[in-house]
Amino acid sequence: MDYQRYIQAFNSGDDARLVQEWFTEDCIFQSGPRLLHGRGELLEFLNWAHDGIREVIRAQTVLKDDDHLFAEIDMDFHATRDRPDFVFGALRKGEFLTVKFFVLYRLRDGKVAHLKSSTWPANLGVSKPTPRLGASLDERHAYLEYTRAFSNADFERFSQYYTEDVVCTLGGGMTLEGKRGILDFYRQMFKTVRETLTLHQLIADDTGLAADITSRFTALEDAPNFIVAPLRKGEFVQLRVFVHYELRDGKISRIKVARAGELSAPQRA
Repeated sequence: MDYQRYIQAFNSGDDARLVQEWFTEDCIFQSGPRLLHGRGELLEFLNWAHDGIREVIRAQTVLKDDDHLFAEIDMDFHATRDRPDFVFGALRKGEFLTVKFFVLYRLRDGKVAHLKSSTWPANLGVSKPTPRLGASLDERHAYLEYTRAFSNADFERFSQYYTEDVVCTLGGGMTLEGKRGILDFYRQMFKTVRETLTLHQLIADDTGLAADITSRFTALEDAPNFIVAPLRKGEFVQLRVFVHYELRDGKISRIKVARAGELSAPQRA
């Protein structure tokens, strides 16, 4: 069993393909009192568990012999919608938590025949996920987490994706120098106008990202001097932009923003 390929399949979010390709027809899944038999029951469970949740494996320790594989996993659970009833703790859209898993896989013909898992309490003894951007599936998912954190004005989270000396060039030639410069600019701006990002397309390699995005600017208060357009409280405008990111060691070192369309007229939210 190629465990790295299994992780990639798991993290892709395609549960039907995961179960079909990586589990035997008569597989058994055990987690505490939960006992499932066969692919059908396993897939039903995964569909339920991943309703509004994206689950990402970060393997910490992996031990293997011919018939078994043991993994210590820090499992990240990202909420794609509000999940106040989530089994490991309430989550709002865009939030995440990490749970330590210990998983023993019994293998047959390169597939999982029997899976046993146990967990620690949420966020206990886990390593923090290191934001890293690039070409892999996990690194592309990390960009989505970056856009969510930015749109939620979670400065602590989205700033983790920047190098200390990052430079951001906005439309009109405005340049923001350094992580502190970017944070200061958006902290001031977000007091009156919130920017949310909708990603349409992402092209990525290990040196950079190219994103096709719609930015929506919504006024929390009257903003007659807002640099994009004067706005009254409750109004918004939208603008299609192309954003190019240069990467260094998996973090953003340079941002260049260019308009890709016309600014919309102000509308009421």
